[in-house]
Amino acid sequence: MMNIAPPEKVIRVLLADDHPVVRDGCRNLLESTPDIRVVAEVGDSSSLFAAYAEFSPDVVVLDLNMPEIGGIEVIRRLRRRDDKARVLVFSMYDGDVMIQRALEAGALGYLIKHSQMSQMLLAVREIANGKPYIDAAKVMNIAAAGLKQETGPLDCLTAREYQVFTLLAEGKTVSQIAVMLSISPKTAGVHHASIMNKLELSNGAQLVRLAVRLGIVMDV
Repeated sequence: MMNIAPPEKVIRVLLADDHPVVRDGCRNLLESTPDIRVVAEVGDSSSLFAAYAEFSPDVVVLDLNMPEIGGIEVIRRLRRRDDKARVLVFSMYDGDVMIQRALEAGALGYLIKHSQMSQMLLAVREIANGKPYIDAAKVMNIAAAGLKQETGPLDCLTAREYQVFTLLAEGKTVSQIAVMLSISPKTAGVHHASIMNKLELSNGAQLVRLAVRLGIVMDV
């Protein structure tokens, strides 16, 4: 019987997704290979930061639709805490703008949830080695366009306004956004008004339609 040598380095992964079934599937896939081990699983952003501090994983596999704070802000905060943090976004959102925003926030890779699962293994290995990885179905769009024209409508927003815009598009109220971002309801209301003014929007339905067109939220 031939002996198989163990891998020289095991890639340590932190899974962050609010759906246990998705985490189970990812864990089973990743741990089907000897060179990858899931060291922790979390379902919300607070647990993610605690687990990252405890386990110092090589790769964070992150869903953007996380409770408490959005995935884009999670990426920013992780990178502020550790500029070497390597994040692979694993999300249902396949809009080019959302992918670009995640990369701009500091993610090293982006994989869409309906991709071939073999891409997950390749993506984790590439990112663990410090190499970027973009879903094969989207990479040409990102490389060719740079999204200069498509991101134009939101270029006028500040980083905080973009956060509020995204949360509004997801159906959050101003009061809920104030709690999620740890700001006062008055401040959240000011951001809301500024967004509507800058983007020349009259109501929430127009805001949602714009977010769907830009790929920031899914059309339901």
